[in-house]
Amino acid sequence: MKHAFMMSQEKILKKAGTNEERGLTKEQVQSSRKTYGANSFVRHARESMAKKIWDASTEPMLVMLIFAAIITLAVNITRYFTGGEYNFLECAGIFAAIILSVAITIVTEGKSAKAFEALNKLNEDTLIKVIRDGQPQLVTQKEIVVGDLLLIETGDKIVADGRLLSSNDLSVDESALTGESLPVKKQADVVCPEATPVAERKNMLYSGCFVSAGSGKMIVTGVGNATEFGQIAQELSSIEKTTTPLQEKLDRLGKGITVLGASAAAIVFLIQVVQFVMNHQMNLNTVSDAFITSIVLIVAAVPEGLPTIVAVSLALNIIKMSRENALVKKMIACETIGCINIICSDKTGTLTENRMTVQQIYTNKKLIEPEKLKDPLLLHNYCINSNANIKEEDGTWSFIGNPTECSLLVAAKKAGVDYRTLRKEANIVRVFPFSSQNKDMSTIVMEDGKLILYTKGNPEKILSLCQNVSEEEREKISHMMEEFQSKAGRLLAFAHKELEHFDKETQEELEQNLCYDGFVVISDPLSEDVYESIKKCQSAGIEVKMLTGDNIRTARAIANELHMLDENHIAVEASEIETMSDEELKEALKKIQVIARSTPLVKMRVVKLLKEDGNVVAVTGDGINDAPAIKHADVGIAMGIAGTEVTKEASDMVLLDDSFSTIIKAVQWGRGIYENFKRFIQFQLTVNVSSVVVVIASILAGFPAPFTALELLWINIIMDGPPALTLGLEPIREDLLKHAPTKRNESIISKKMLVRIFLNGIYISVIFMLQHFTNFLGAAKEEEATVLFTLFVLFQLFNAFSCRELDDTPMFKNILNNKLMLGVFLLVLILQAAITQFGTAVFETVPLSGMMWVKMILTSLTVIVLNEIVKACKRLF
Repeated sequence: MKHAFMMSQEKILKKAGTNEERGLTKEQVQSSRKTYGANSFVRHARESMAKKIWDASTEPMLVMLIFAAIITLAVNITRYFTGGEYNFLECAGIFAAIILSVAITIVTEGKSAKAFEALNKLNEDTLIKVIRDGQPQLVTQKEIVVGDLLLIETGDKIVADGRLLSSNDLSVDESALTGESLPVKKQADVVCPEATPVAERKNMLYSGCFVSAGSGKMIVTGVGNATEFGQIAQELSSIEKTTTPLQEKLDRLGKGITVLGASAAAIVFLIQVVQFVMNHQMNLNTVSDAFITSIVLIVAAVPEGLPTIVAVSLALNIIKMSRENALVKKMIACETIGCINIICSDKTGTLTENRMTVQQIYTNKKLIEPEKLKDPLLLHNYCINSNANIKEEDGTWSFIGNPTECSLLVAAKKAGVDYRTLRKEANIVRVFPFSSQNKDMSTIVMEDGKLILYTKGNPEKILSLCQNVSEEEREKISHMMEEFQSKAGRLLAFAHKELEHFDKETQEELEQNLCYDGFVVISDPLSEDVYESIKKCQSAGIEVKMLTGDNIRTARAIANELHMLDENHIAVEASEIETMSDEELKEALKKIQVIARSTPLVKMRVVKLLKEDGNVVAVTGDGINDAPAIKHADVGIAMGIAGTEVTKEASDMVLLDDSFSTIIKAVQWGRGIYENFKRFIQFQLTVNVSSVVVVIASILAGFPAPFTALELLWINIIMDGPPALTLGLEPIREDLLKHAPTKRNESIISKKMLVRIFLNGIYISVIFMLQHFTNFLGAAKEEEATVLFTLFVLFQLFNAFSCRELDDTPMFKNILNNKLMLGVFLLVLILQAAITQFGTAVFETVPLSGMMWVKMILTSLTVIVLNEIVKACKRLF
């Protein structure tokens, strides 16, 4: 619907064929979807295949390889026409290696892109409050159509463009769309002229923006690509390529190795040239062969596949994590979650189930059950002074809105009152929405010609505003509230006041000299899995701190139930730490386990100081008051079911099941992913070290280069291809939660890894050179080069099994866990056998006898034996 901002509410409702109470029917929803489309962005511009091939082919390493292939081709063409010895199969092999490398890059990047598209589709399943067929209900974001009536309140993300029908103190953060840094006040009864720019349309709400205060109702006027955001998205429709710090670290590592590899290749080339001069063999053929070998040596020595394997490994693991109910929104969270050593958790909906139930009501100086409530003032406060809705299906209630408010509507229903009837009959004059600063909500209603103010909120605050309570009664109420709070009961107090008039008084001015109506005790049971999860955190070296808006008694009761407090771990109120300097608070936080009455600013300050002290901090929460701390944490974790859209948008990870135990699973995955990176780095660098050492040692010893260009390329494929990737996809180990968290700035290549890389690399090189010098395997003269090539590949394949263990665990303990790796090992072994036995024309190999294969396999197995002996000695001593 174009120009909705220029229409009155009546006109736009008439155009949509609906009214403010009914909303669309099922048939109208279908018709609207056909006419205006679905509420999802359709990408138009995609990277063409030619562009992908060009990007993959212009990687520095591939450019070098293409250069080598062109020189090889030119040399062989020259030899062909001058009657020399030529080998076009070698050229075909190098070009095949280039094509294979480009194909692997395109396929793996395609897998990453598909993985993230799948995750984006999960994001479209956000539930939105909508009125259809006269009933409030929850539907997914992508099901919203033009003409739908949406109910919005503080913390909601707006998922479509719409015209306001009603608003209560509504402010919207439109910074993402207009760049306006301050929230914009919205008014439903305004009609804007045609020339009004987007940023000044007070009666419109736009997709992608957030409700920062108040509540309202809007009719959807644009969905998907037809929204203001959708039109911008059209311009930016290509998939963004983002890299994580780990990928950047590995990229730098790769570049460092490139410099070393290029230096080694230059040395090899110079040594060969000197040898040719001394042996009078200097000619174009010998120099071009030496140059090609040197170029291919650089390619073999450089792990150019590292960043690609990281990207694929992350993408595939992120998809697996989403199946475990942890939706990773930002790639970096995958790495960082494994390093966290402190979790700052909200209480409601995170440690508790967020399944609020009214247990008891204190009114008229006595405690009663919800079913026995007859007081009309309290019932009106429950039902009218509220934005929430509930729905009953098969005896169970589904909550649409704030769970605390929804529990009051259920209590009213138990008392025989239908909140919808009361609301329909109510003549509401003004609503002051709940805010975390005021800690209460008020509504002014015209009843029987009188203005009545209904207020509900923080029990201590409401009691302090009431004048109709004697000192004795006040003491009794305070004592009762303390008792309930010490048992982790959540309290909400109610009051009212008859107003003589209402003009433009502020909420604070109106909420003076109130009449006390009572309080309710609401319980929110602890999540079943939270006890076990806290224990697991402690054994994993992760400290859990609770930052809650509840008072100190309720917070302490919950913390004691979870065994979080002792003489070294204390609970404090936010007011006790607000006067501390940053240095004092840093020191105090070592003992503080619980902070009650936490405000958004207190939470943010605590997170900032914990990070400054070298901790890696995760923050979990569901409310808009948690969003700033979540945004500033190393890993921000939002609740997917109970969480507000602002919180989800600020987070790095969303828990689809709102379960604290999912955080522990995510930590385990994060640690596992990090260890897997270490595994394939260890494997790749061992291949690098050994391939460079054997080539240089062979040439220095006066032997010809031990591998042809094609053989070196095959070794490179083993190093950068499937065997390395299977190490990156090693199943997540159960014992990971028994290890201490990785420190923030710890190098990915540990001392233990370096020792193992050089131990295995040098050992492989020594055995290789022994075969060169002594021929201890007894190969015939024509078999020697083939035996060296095959022995080297077998060594690398068996060494991959040793690289699976990063500590002193015996290799055989987990040998059957990674079935994919066993399959790939077998496949590469078969391919190597095929190359050796039948690859004479291309690889210049000769077939080997069965006995020679047995001897080579037994020799290459010694790399595993060596590692197991070293590990056994460490365990023993």
